[in-house]
Amino acid sequence: MPEIRETSLRGDCAQCFGLCCVALPFAKSADFAVNKPAGDPCRNLRDDFRCGIHERLRPSGFQGCTVYDCFGAGQRVSQVTFGGVSWREAPETARRMYEVFPVMRQLHELLRYLSEALERPAARRIHGELRAALARVEELTALPAEELEGLDVAPVRAGVNPLLLRTGELVRATAGGKPRSRRGADLIGKRLRGADLRGADLRGALLIAADLTGADLTLADLIGADLRDADLSGATLTDALFLTQPQLNAARGDARTVLPRGFERPSHWAV
Repeated sequence: MPEIRETSLRGDCAQCFGLCCVALPFAKSADFAVNKPAGDPCRNLRDDFRCGIHERLRPSGFQGCTVYDCFGAGQRVSQVTFGGVSWREAPETARRMYEVFPVMRQLHELLRYLSEALERPAARRIHGELRAALARVEELTALPAEELEGLDVAPVRAGVNPLLLRTGELVRATAGGKPRSRRGADLIGKRLRGADLRGADLRGALLIAADLTGADLTLADLIGADLRDADLSGATLTDALFLTQPQLNAARGDARTVLPRGFERPSHWAV
């Protein structure tokens, strides 16, 4: 799926002003070692906008950073919307930059899902609608900062969601068998070892700490599914729909886990 892997829809920290490390707040928890309010630079952010503990985030108590992806919004805001001038160079732009970043992140997430939908042959009959939606969202990403700052993304998402739902239906139908819907289901800690979940609708499902060892998730729709600490050891995720790298990073797995083409096996997974 070439379009999904485009650099523009993947975070490129080297081209970003550390926006996720400044603009976003986090609270001391299992995911973060300290409290940090929005707008304050993380204590680990270096002068070159790189993370000083990037190679040891998990053991340092910053697991939350390893499961976050801006889908390329960081470099878009840094290099395009604000023309490559950082909040350190122009402090007067900082507040607006921090407001624009989460808006752009939502738009880029939609672009990422629409791009994947367009790479799915099973959804060919709605490719025209998908392309039109993609073009509309791309136009929004090109708006000036003052317009992006106040942009309400909710209606944009509401316009795209039916197309993503239809894509899911068309793609999952190719898995064969009776369609299974567990959309939004509470499956926290459930034992689903070896489960046949081919073509299952798992949109928004809570799979936190679920045992999915050896489960077959081929062509399953995983958009918005919470896979934190889910055990994917030996599971098959071939052509899983709308799966993201952050979802995999939040889960557990091993060398036997079958990943879709183009995804990276998280470094913390068992060998």
